[in-house]
Formats: sequence, structure tokens, C-alpha cells
Amino acid sequence: MVVGVCSIDLHLPGNDSLKGKRHVIRRIKERVKNHFNVSIAEVEDLDRLQRAGLGVAVVSNDASHVHSTLSKVVNFIEHMYVAEILDYRIEVW
Repeated sequence: MVVGVCSIDLHLPGNDSLKGKRHVIRRIKERVKNHFNVSIAEVEDLDRLQRAGLGVAVVSNDASHVHSTLSKVVNFIEHMYVAEILDYRIEVW
């Protein structure tokens, strides 16, 4: 069994309310869940209006599939154009 985790740090420019942040994060999470077979949650910067930290996890029997899926998730979020990706880290065990 191979487990992969991706931590994604986002900047939400122009966001000035918690309601607006929740809307953007909910949209990202729903679209990622609908497009990929992964688990995703907001795990960092819960109280900051213009920052968010997402955690994405995937399990498979193939390490290259895990890494490929997580890379595609990062690319997918980047091309949604609703938030700027400041940093991301992919770890595979």
C-alpha cells in the first residue's frame, strides 16, 4: 500500500470575509473531489482571511500513480484561477 499526502498553501487575494473564504475553499474542495478520487480538507490557516492550507490524500498500490494524481490535483487547483498557490509539498510513503 502506498499513501500520498500533499500540503497546499493558498493565497486568496482580495478576500475580505470569512464567508468569502469558505465559498472559495468549498468550491475548490467540491471540484477536486468530483474530478479525482482523493480526500481533501482545509487543515491550516483557518482564521486567516486571505490564506488557506489544504491537505490532499490518496492511497494506491502504485507510487507513480499516487505522485501523478497529487501533481494533477495541484495543477487542477492552479488552473481554477480562484486562488494563488504559494507552495505545495508532496510526500509519498
